[in-house]
Amino acid sequence: MPNVFERVEIKYVLDALQTEALVKGIQDHMKLDKYGRSLIQSIYYDTPNYELIRRSLEKPLFKEKMRLRSYGLADDSKEVFLELKRKCNGVVYKRRVPLILKQAKNFFANQTTCGAGQIAKEVSYFAQVHYPLTPAYLIIVDREAYYEIDGQLRLTIDYAPRYRDYNFSLNATPEGKPILNEGETILEIKALGSYPLWLVKLLNDIHAKKRSISKVGQAYILAHKQERKLQLWKTSSIQSSQVLYR
Repeated sequence: MPNVFERVEIKYVLDALQTEALVKGIQDHMKLDKYGRSLIQSIYYDTPNYELIRRSLEKPLFKEKMRLRSYGLADDSKEVFLELKRKCNGVVYKRRVPLILKQAKNFFANQTTCGAGQIAKEVSYFAQVHYPLTPAYLIIVDREAYYEIDGQLRLTIDYAPRYRDYNFSLNATPEGKPILNEGETILEIKALGSYPLWLVKLLNDIHAKKRSISKVGQAYILAHKQERKLQLWKTSSIQSSQVLYR
């Protein structure tokens, strides 16, 4: 499995009917990878004031994120991937370091080095520049990944994207709060060149619209909406109590 990626990633949010039509339409051109529908968990790390996520939501020409990704539920002896993901002028560059989960925990506890080699140095430097990095959100999806039979095209469909802003354990449970409306999925098309004509036609036929959406950014927005609602409720309750006891 490669540890360096460079590609253009375009996202779409589809409803249940659009997703069904998409899966049916790609059958003659793409194949589901050997893992089928699989659980993917990603802990996104950020500064205490969410500097990285807030900057990303401003949609700058350059942005970067750090996450720890697990394929399936993890344990201390299972391989996970510490990833540094950058986006510059629409091109995504991803560099990652495979680690045992116990090693990853030690890295974030000490934030010194995550191994030897150029990629490990870049990841470690990023963590030092943004020190202290702490877990911000755990993003969980049930993913299907497809690859083009005779080409370089890749696409993924994320079902039931959800998040947790508590209990950041990768071996606990795959439950979380929904990021999208019920039945909606996130389609992500990964390519270096233009889409093949059959895919362009299929996307037009199902009326798929591009949408710039970050799962962790959406989690941040939803979580802070809940915090504001709770604060308003507390303020209202205090004011009501003061009126009652005057």
